[in-house]
Amino acid sequence: MSNILFSHSYYYKLDPKQWKNKTPFPPLGTLYAASLLRENNYNVNLFDTNLLDGPNSIEAVLKQEKPNYLVIYDDGFNYLTKMCLTNMREACFEMIKMGKKHNCTVIINSSDATDHYEKYLNIGADFVIQGEGEITLLELINSLENNQSTNELEGIVFKKEDKIHKNKPRPVLQNLDKLPLPAWDLVDIESYEKIWKQSGQEFTLNIATTRGCPYKCNWCAKPIYGNRYNAHSPKYIVNEIKFLKEKFGVTRFWMCDDIFGLKPNWVQEFNSLLKKEKLNITYFIQSRVDLLLKEDTIDCLAESGLKEVWVGAESASQKILDAMDKGTTVSQIYEATKLLKQKGIKIAFFLQFGYLGETQEDIQKTIAMVKELNPDNIGISVSYPLPGTKFYDKVKDDLKLKANWTDSDDFDIMFHGSYNSNYYRKLQRYVHKEFRKTKGLKYLKNFSFSTKKLKAIAKLAYYIPSTFIDKIILNRLKNES
Repeated sequence: MSNILFSHSYYYKLDPKQWKNKTPFPPLGTLYAASLLRENNYNVNLFDTNLLDGPNSIEAVLKQEKPNYLVIYDDGFNYLTKMCLTNMREACFEMIKMGKKHNCTVIINSSDATDHYEKYLNIGADFVIQGEGEITLLELINSLENNQSTNELEGIVFKKEDKIHKNKPRPVLQNLDKLPLPAWDLVDIESYEKIWKQSGQEFTLNIATTRGCPYKCNWCAKPIYGNRYNAHSPKYIVNEIKFLKEKFGVTRFWMCDDIFGLKPNWVQEFNSLLKKEKLNITYFIQSRVDLLLKEDTIDCLAESGLKEVWVGAESASQKILDAMDKGTTVSQIYEATKLLKQKGIKIAFFLQFGYLGETQEDIQKTIAMVKELNPDNIGISVSYPLPGTKFYDKVKDDLKLKANWTDSDDFDIMFHGSYNSNYYRKLQRYVHKEFRKTKGLKYLKNFSFSTKKLKAIAKLAYYIPSTFIDKIILNRLKNES
């Protein structure tokens, strides 16, 4: 059978903010696709770009292995690839050129290529797979190997006689357990462990138990797995955890689902199977505040090893949440936070500034919420329009000079928002400082000391004057907008 070189186009080093975190995850989506093709008797290998300096390093591998196919299959479970950063797009273009230089059939599957397939085809890609890609990829390569026509093959876009042909989409895969376990053996796990040691955190691997999200937040793009929700069985996931623990000694996991444990009784069965297999793990998840108000579910999550939940709080302004079609309330953010803390589970907030119609009152409400609820962590972004969303349709006429961020720390407001980009960049840093200042003050007030808490208290000498100065600068930038 033909040789397939799998790769992807995310490079942590081209995203300085993420590289600084030192918490990289292997390309899980790529590993699923490689595993399926290998199960169907193709010779597969992986060129993992995550920890490399840039795209030029693939050329030596292409020379040595001489693959028939170069499949640049991005990890659709990693939210960073959904951001369609131009640094990664340019890296992918270079990889496509090198693949063609070495006579490969080049196949692309990514969020950005799904949205902008013409850019990838014009640079030299032979096929772009749209959406969920494993079955489409298998059928495509089978067709090419057997000299069969791909003109009607579902889920692909290709160029023929200088005209782009977009075939009809492929129905989503409902029974995820049909897929073999990801090809974890293709990853140099040790290289990831070395980077994680620099972060000071316990080494963690990423697992996806579901695909898609059934909710309709109008700024959230879902180009790969769509507005649906299908789940692996708890048995499949427990088998994967067992394998990863036995093979690599890993007991901490990032459940990278958009929404974890939404399917009724899934968490309960998962917990029972972990106990049956005597698997003691810890993990962290993403969820919604309205879903976390079911106390029996939280009890079961805690019992199975859940340590931290990231929730899309977004804003403490109900006006903004409603404008986003978020479907949650500010009161639910408060209730879920208190309930999780009672159960000893950490809670972290995703926050978003800059949505259309946002005012100073909305911004101040969100800052006040962070200070009052004192979450364990926060992640801040500004509203970022991506194709396929209602939000994008609202602002697309403004996206003339720039439509994508360069890297995840870009923070450019690319539409006519309430304030300019400089304001939101400073706001993001100011809110982080207020968050850390609040933590230090609470530790000081409660006389609760540990090495970590003493460090937070010591840093008050920086954060107190720094937030004061940043507030003055923010007022100036606000008036300049």
